[in-house]
Amino acid sequence: MPPPRTPQIPVVVLAGFLGSGKTTLLNHLLRNRAGTRIGVIVNDFGAIEIDAMTVSGQVGSTVSLGNGCLCCAVDASELDTFLERLTRPSARLDVIVIEASGLAEPQELVRMLLASDNPHILYGGLVEVVDAAEFDATRQRHPELDRHLAVADLVVLNKTDRVEEDERERLRATVAELSGPAAVISAEHGRIDPELLFDPALRPDGEEMAGQLSFEDLLRQEECDEHEECDGHGHADHLHAAYESVDFTADVPMDPRRFMAFLDSRPEGLYRIKGFVDFGTGDRDNSYALHAVGRFLRFVPRPWARGEQRLTQLVMIGAGIDADALTAGLAACRAEPEPDAADTERAMWGVLRYVPEPAREGDAEADAADVQEAAVEA
Repeated sequence: MPPPRTPQIPVVVLAGFLGSGKTTLLNHLLRNRAGTRIGVIVNDFGAIEIDAMTVSGQVGSTVSLGNGCLCCAVDASELDTFLERLTRPSARLDVIVIEASGLAEPQELVRMLLASDNPHILYGGLVEVVDAAEFDATRQRHPELDRHLAVADLVVLNKTDRVEEDERERLRATVAELSGPAAVISAEHGRIDPELLFDPALRPDGEEMAGQLSFEDLLRQEECDEHEECDGHGHADHLHAAYESVDFTADVPMDPRRFMAFLDSRPEGLYRIKGFVDFGTGDRDNSYALHAVGRFLRFVPRPWARGEQRLTQLVMIGAGIDADALTAGLAACRAEPEPDAADTERAMWGVLRYVPEPAREGDAEADAADVQEAAVEA
């Protein structure tokens, strides 16, 4: 096997208007991180950083930005300074969450991340938290909410326990219409499955000794004491019911033109796609690691190892998705038994547009602009 690449740390933007439940959701992630090390950039509006105080002590590395919105208080180079602190190898972080001010412009935060010069980060999606009980009032007070929903990758319709079932269905339909292809998840008290946003750490956390309750274990036990339905296992054990995960494997190469058409037309509610793609004659030397979150898409070529079985292996995660339709759509992307090599090579340009190649002279800025446009276009 070839030596593994240095993993890039996904950066998730957590946005939503004041009182929507962003901090509650963040604390839930920290309490149910399953050994994953989470770095947090907290962006409060005002001099007293209550949000930062709330998460203090629950995360390996925390950076607080006070007295203004992150999107207007710092430029991209300053954001890089904070990200550099959190991406140091000594921090051993697996994911970074930016909790944006309730008055921040999410689209600008996304643009700043995509313009970042830090090679150790990867855009992890924009999560917009909405208060179901106050949705109509918030929308009237802040008409820009419609614009925020339009650029979200995942919408959490929070506090659904505070509205009746008919009202929940109306709100969900309205939010889905405003957010377009974004996945919409209903939640109570900000409880969503962390695996929607990031993968669990594959390594044991060396700071937590076997057989000893960790801080998150104690917090989870507190939640179980408050909610009898936990049965001692915590809320994370049943949160997966809010979304679906679909696996796809093929031992036949993918046709690059058909595969890109599938990605361009991926259905509403499909939030994340991850895995590896074999493009056969399109590039016989490399497998392509695929990272897609919302509108963002990236491919990274990886040399095939000697004797490695050439497979396409993908995992798709979303809400309200049709597993059979997704599987059938991918199966239809398989290449013909004897594809035209020249045509396949031309078709690979659609894939290469999403391959970061800063070393390619003259094209680096264009590539970055293409990826940025695809990621934040409403």
